Amino acid sequence: MKTARIIAALLIVLTLALGAAQADTLTISGTVEAGVKIPVYAPIGGTVEDVTVEAGAWVEAGDPLFTYRTEKTYASLDGTVAGIFVQPGDDAETMTERFGADLYIEGSEKYTISANTNKAYDSEEMKFIHTGEKVYLVSRKDAKRTGAGIVTAVDGTSYTVQVEEGSFIPGESVAVYRDAEHSDKQRLGRGTLSRIAPTAVNATGAVVNVAVKDGDQVKRGDLLLETLTGTFDAYEMTGTAVTAGETGIVTSVTAEAGAVLTKGDIALQIAPLSGMRVEAVISADDRNTLHAGDKVTIALEADSSRAYEGTVRSISGIPEEDTTEVSYKVLIDFTPDDYVAFGMKVEVTAGTKTAGTDAGEGT
Repeated sequence: MKTARIIAALLIVLTLALGAAQADTLTISGTVEAGVKIPVYAPIGGTVEDVTVEAGAWVEAGDPLFTYRTEKTYASLDGTVAGIFVQPGDDAETMTERFGADLYIEGSEKYTISANTNKAYDSEEMKFIHTGEKVYLVSRKDAKRTGAGIVTAVDGTSYTVQVEEGSFIPGESVAVYRDAEHSDKQRLGRGTLSRIAPTAVNATGAVVNVAVKDGDQVKRGDLLLETLTGTFDAYEMTGTAVTAGETGIVTSVTAEAGAVLTKGDIALQIAPLSGMRVEAVISADDRNTLHAGDKVTIALEADSSRAYEGTVRSISGIPEEDTTEVSYKVLIDFTPDDYVAFGMKVEVTAGTKTAGTDAGEGT
């Protein structure tokens, strides 16, 4: 009989202990939600070339979100890049005002001659110059310096020759002939040789790409600069892609290929990983058993082996609407991984003070 009484007493103690353990545990259901949604604004105006993400996509900080279609400036002549005064982020027009151009190209043709027919052979034929005709040149100081050129403009008795062959000294006097033998009867006159000024290259808008380097040889039609409409106002951007500022999930995308964005337009929204949280509800009976700052365990309903530590951020003081029972919203912060997605159901487990309170009341 004594043994039976001992066993009965142990069972009572075990039952009370189990009840106390159960009373120490609070489990509520919740959902993973976006704590905040950060808009991604168009940093500058322009046409969207391509959107590289869609709603629901996971992005890392620095990943491209969309790209712009740029305005492109091409070389108008063959030559050498002789000075670059812009870099990505600069306002092209401001740099033009400061330096006279965004960059310069020295053409393959270095010299031009301003000539006239005053010293031409005295015949009607030699006084009549044709635009586009090839002419032959001789330095009046050194007959060994010869070359050839093409007439590019005619104005009365004056005409201009662009030098295409030969080496001369800027400022020297040059005789112009219609034949390669420099026959006196084929003399078209004389003129002064000068260097052709480098060609200024100007663009408009904000520079996002400089495709050449100082000293590069370029051909007519080669890409020089790419720009976008407007100015960046200290926004740092190289290339044509707008990238994610932090890791998170894309919640909405409004930009689309071909759309024209104005600076400040919202192109898409991202829910950052740092703002992901659990939203749960707690009954009125349990509300006082959980407090801001309490540590909790968050387990995914889809895979309970995946558990995360969380901290109660707040418990609403206003009951939820449209519920059959009085309940209150609980917000819980935690650090997710890339397995966690918005909308996932979770179970939140927390310790409570119910057992201690009951024990105090029972003594």
